[in-house]
Amino acid sequence: MSVSRLVAAVRRRRERAVAAGADSGSAVVEFVVLGVLLLVPVVYLVLCVARVQAAVFAAEGAARESARVIAAPGAGSTGRADAETVVGLALADQGFDSSAARLDVRCSTDPCSAPDSLVRTTVTVEVGLPGVPALLDGVVPARVPVVATGTAAGDRFAAAP
Repeated sequence: MSVSRLVAAVRRRRERAVAAGADSGSAVVEFVVLGVLLLVPVVYLVLCVARVQAAVFAAEGAARESARVIAAPGAGSTGRADAETVVGLALADQGFDSSAARLDVRCSTDPCSAPDSLVRTTVTVEVGLPGVPALLDGVVPARVPVVATGTAAGDRFAAAP
């Protein structure tokens, strides 16, 4: 078969394919491209929501338990330090560094562990969104603050013999 006959055969075949409207294989490519374009943002959204939800769990548990620790009878001067430890444990349980949180304690009486004293703790956790470089941290809001409050009452019968 000569080269000219081969070229003519290829041209005829191409003309028949164009006339028949053959699009073989392009639907798969379009599906893959569109699938990736839609799937990547959805996966990132799920990662962000999961990270914020973990922070909500950590902050809520830390606020509740730190209020209980401070209001416990006999907590005295070590109550605040014990509460900081509780916050660190709650954050570590959800994969956060304890330096990412702030603990605020308010008591209705002094000391906080007095009978019928109300202890209100507020834990604030700054959640960094995954995949955002530190360079963009000042330009784009890449941190979400999560705030949780816990309240506990001092034991009314702690002073009873």
